Amino acid sequence: MKISVELTFTPLKDDYEPHIIAFIKALRNSEFKVLENPLSTQVYGDYNKVMSFLQLEIEKAFSNVGIAVLQIKLVKTDRSDYEPYF
Repeated sequence: MKISVELTFTPLKDDYEPHIIAFIKALRNSEFKVLENPLSTQVYGDYNKVMSFLQLEIEKAFSNVGIAVLQIKLVKTDRSDYEPYF
């Protein structure tokens, strides 16, 4: 099953930027299609593979920062080719 995942990682500390950059770079270095915008990062691929990968990367990201918020949205389809029609 294909999924689309939208992630917004927000470390709650003054030097938040290096932690966000490291998280995004880990996502970029994966086997999955990754798209970014100023507010979130999207990952597209097979459900089991994406979720296994994210479980490890989220744990790494959380272990490198005291407090953080991670917002996740999951869609049960690959929406990587979405283009607005308006």
